[in-house]
Amino acid sequence: MPTVSALRRRFFPGDLPAWQAFATAIGVLALAFLLALFSAAASEMGRFWLGAGAAITALGMAAWVAVAIVPKMARRTSLRWLTYQLDYHLTREGLFYLGAVSVLVLAAVNTGNNLLFLVLSCLLAGILVSGVLSRIVLSGIHLDFELPEHIFAGQAVEGRMELANEKLWLPSFSLSVSDGRSTAKSKGDPKVTEMLSRPVYFPHVAANASVIQPVKMLFPRRGAWHQEGLGISTRFPFGFIEKTRRVEWRREILVYPHVARTEMFSELLALLGGEIAGFYRGRGHELHSLRDYQQSDSVRFVSWRASARTGALKVREFAREDERRVIIALDSFSGGNASSFAGTTADDALFRERFERVVSVAASLAWHFSEVEAIAQLRTPRAATAMAPAHEMIYSALRELAIIQPESDSFVPASSESRAVDSGEVKPNGNAAGFLESLSEYPDLFKIILTGRAPASVPAILWTSSHVIFFDAL
Repeated sequence: MPTVSALRRRFFPGDLPAWQAFATAIGVLALAFLLALFSAAASEMGRFWLGAGAAITALGMAAWVAVAIVPKMARRTSLRWLTYQLDYHLTREGLFYLGAVSVLVLAAVNTGNNLLFLVLSCLLAGILVSGVLSRIVLSGIHLDFELPEHIFAGQAVEGRMELANEKLWLPSFSLSVSDGRSTAKSKGDPKVTEMLSRPVYFPHVAANASVIQPVKMLFPRRGAWHQEGLGISTRFPFGFIEKTRRVEWRREILVYPHVARTEMFSELLALLGGEIAGFYRGRGHELHSLRDYQQSDSVRFVSWRASARTGALKVREFAREDERRVIIALDSFSGGNASSFAGTTADDALFRERFERVVSVAASLAWHFSEVEAIAQLRTPRAATAMAPAHEMIYSALRELAIIQPESDSFVPASSESRAVDSGEVKPNGNAAGFLESLSEYPDLFKIILTGRAPASVPAILWTSSHVIFFDAL
C-alpha cells in the first residue's frame, strides 16, 4: 500500500507548499463567493445589515487572499515564459487560411448570413487556439547541447542534443531546433554561418521528461566558432504560423585544422624519415653494429681494426641513446606575399588559401609524430609548446594552429616576446627575421620549417639541421 509521501510525489510532483497555498486560496475564494451570494439574497429579503456584513466579510476574505496568498505563490512560480522572445513566420498554409477568412468576412458582412458568421467565428477561434497551443508547446522547454571535446575541420562529428520538458502535465509536440546566429572567425573577418546544416526535429517530448537526439555536424574550416544562440520552433497544431523561441546557448567552439593523409603528405613523410634518421645516426656511444663503408659516411666512424681483419672498410653504427627530437616551426609571416589581410585582392586570397594548406600540413605532421611517439615541439612567432612526447603536446599544438593567422612582416609581438602555450613561461622570438634566426639556437634538434619567405632569407646555419618547406611548394 503506497505511503502518504509516495502519493504526494505521484499527484503533486512539483512544489507541495505551492499546491497547498493554491488549495487554500481556492477554498477561501469559494467561501467568499458563497458569502457574496448570501449577501445578495439577504438584501432582497430586507435584511440590509446582514447582507452588508456578509458582503464586507467576502471582500475581506478576497483581499486576504490577494495580500497573503498571491505573493507567496508568485515567489514560487517561474515567470520566465512571459519574457520568451518569439519570432513569427507566416507559412504558406497560413497565408491560404487567412485568404479564406478574408473572403468569409466580406461574404458575411455583405449578406448578413448567420451561418457565415458562425463559420467565420470558428475559423477565427482556430487562429486563437493555434496561438495559445503553440505558446504552451514552446514554454517550459530546456535545451542542452553537448559537442565532442576535439573537433577537426572537414571531419564529421556527432553531438548530443537534449530537450527537457519541465511542464508537469502538458507534453510538447513537433519541435525543431535550428541555428542561424553562429560566427566563425577562421579567416580573419567574421562571417555569419550555420553550425547546424539542418534543423533537429523532436516529434514529441512527454511531460516532465526529456528526449535525446544525436546530431551529425561538419565544420568546413578551422578557427574559433562563436555561437550566440539556438532557436526552438514549432508549427503545432495547424501549421498556420511558425513560432520560434530564441534560447541563449553561448559557446566558443575551437575547430582544429584538417588532418589528412594525402599522397603528397606520404611522400613528404618518407623524405623526412630519411633525413631525420640520417641526422640522428651515430649520436650515441654504445656500439650497435658494423657495416660496409659508404661515401656519405664520416671517416671518424671507420673501424680500422675490423677493416684490417676483413680487408674492406667497415663503419661503426652506434645505438641512439635519446629519443629523436623534432621542432615543427610554422613561420606565419607573409614574406611579402600577402598585400592585405582583408581578403580584397586576388593575391591575398591565393596566399590565404595556401596558408590554410600549410597549417593543415603542420597539424598533420604534429599528429604523425604523436602516433610514432616522438618528442616534438611546435613553434610559431606567437607561441611555443613544451618539448615533450608528441602525444602530450598534440592538443596544445592543435589549439595554437586552430587560431593562427598570417602576419605582415612589420608585425612584432608585444615586447618582442611570444607566449608559451599552456604554460606561464614566455620566450622571446623577436621580429619576423628573428623568428628564423632563433631556430639556429638548437643545432642538435632536427627542425621542420614551413615558411613563405624566399630561400635566401633562411639563415645558412639552418640548412644543415632542417628541412624547409616553402609555401609555394604546397
